This record gives sequence, structure tokens and C-alpha cells, in this order.
Amino acid sequence: MPGSRQESALVEVDSNIWILEGDTVSFYGFCYPTRCVIIRLPSGKLWVWSPIALTPAVRQQIDALGTPAHLVSPNKIHHLFLQDWKAAWPEARLWGPQSTIAKRTDLAFEPALDEAVPDAFEGAIDMVRFSGSPVMDELVFLHRPSATVILADLSEHFSQGFLHRHWKPWQRWIAGLWGIVEGKGYAPLEWRLSFFDRRKARSCRDRILAWSPERVIMAHGVWQPGNGTAFLRQALAWV
Repeated sequence: MPGSRQESALVEVDSNIWILEGDTVSFYGFCYPTRCVIIRLPSGKLWVWSPIALTPAVRQQIDALGTPAHLVSPNKIHHLFLQDWKAAWPEARLWGPQSTIAKRTDLAFEPALDEAVPDAFEGAIDMVRFSGSPVMDELVFLHRPSATVILADLSEHFSQGFLHRHWKPWQRWIAGLWGIVEGKGYAPLEWRLSFFDRRKARSCRDRILAWSPERVIMAHGVWQPGNGTAFLRQALAWV
């Protein structure tokens, strides 16, 4: 099933942080919305998380904000458009976990992100590598100035409106069963089942909760402009 095109909408979350909504894409027959996060670092450089399809409209809106200096993949699923963005801004540095780097051997990344936050992020970003699964991991980020946590697939939070527009009835049944719907915001079931080392996963969860975020942005679904810590407690209750 091909993705569907929509007008990219730039939304200001707080000072120096924006989200940009992209096209929907098909993932194993399920329609997913896409979203990237743009942060302006203290130097004025742009830090771009999970770049979406680089359409002319997206390019125009990014150029109005500044110049991307960092392109970030949070996990090995979120990598599709890195090459296009790197071609558009050749000086931008590519970042990701080792799992992304191993998957995209065609791209030249900076050293793998693990626990240490690079100085290049200028103190504006904190990070936890959410681990405990032999097959999946994810870099969870905090924009310190706005107290905003940024998740990729550790929380999916689909509205009923989106599901009725884009998912078939049997797919909507799965969404409800898995808890990837508004009000729960869990990770997909196959993700959760792969985290055999729950002690390690709980340690990661506790570090994220200790940030006491105000907001939570995820790649797929309804993001949370307030009560971020309470939302994360619910979304990560499966750990």
C-alpha cells in the first residue's frame, strides 16, 4: 500500500522546538503517519530527529528555520530519508545507534550514540538508550529547555479518527488489543515481547521518568503538550 501525501504542517511546540508532520507510509501493510522534530541549538544550528520525506514544502520550511547540522535516527526503523537530507545539506552530521549504522552501511555516520551525549549537541539534549531487547533498541531524547521527551516507537498513540481513516477494521482491532491507541500509548506488542531483560528496560524507564518532562512527542500518533510524566508512566507501564 503506497503512502499518502498531505501538506506538511510545521508546529511550534515551544521556544526553539518544532514538529513537522509528513506523509503517511506503509509498514507491513499498516498506514503510519510520520513526524520529525526540529530543535534549534544555542548556536543556531538545527538538530533534526527522524527526518521525514524531503518535499519542496518541507525544504522551504526547514530553510526558513536555519541550516540542519545534525540528522538523527532514533532506531533502525527510522532511517528512510536520511540520504535525501544529507544530499540536501552535505555538511550535516549523521547520528544513530549502532543498529541503524549497521543497517545503513551506505551512509557515513558519526560514532554510534550509546550513553554519552555528544558535545556537539551543545548541552540542549539529554539521551537514554532504551535497551533490554536483543533485536530492538531506541534512543530516547530530552530537549532540556522545553522539558520535552522525544520517542520514536516506544509509544504509539493513534487517535480513533486516524485509525478509521487509514486502518481496516481488523487492523483497528489489533490497535486496541495492543494498546497503541489514544489513552494508552504503548509500544507495539512485538516490541514489548522482545524485551527479555526487563530489569535493564526498567532502569531505562526510570531514568526517563526522572526527567519529569512536561511534553512528550512521539513519531506516530497524538503528541502530549502537557502532563508528560503522567503520560510516560502510562505508556511505559508494560515494562
